[in-house]
Amino acid sequence: MYIKKAKGPRSVRLPDGTLMSLADLPAVDTKRWVASRKAAVVRAVAHGLIEIEDALEAYGLSEDEFMAWVRAVAEHGEDALKTTAIQKYRQP
Repeated sequence: MYIKKAKGPRSVRLPDGTLMSLADLPAVDTKRWVASRKAAVVRAVAHGLIEIEDALEAYGLSEDEFMAWVRAVAEHGEDALKTTAIQKYRQP
């Protein structure tokens, strides 16, 4: 069996004690970005599972879009990533 060598760690322990691995990330061809998928990518970058540059390239995200996700989570929690909550958390 062939195992692809990935750069960086294969898994990280999150502050709540759970393990997050590369298998927990959304597929690179993801078109529909629900809050849980956005949160997984933000968590992976924040805890060093993947580099921000790798995430932007793999998922075709702009730096501005990704940083908006990070700000939303930092300021209001993961619920702020839901599209129905955008207006609630958006600054005027």
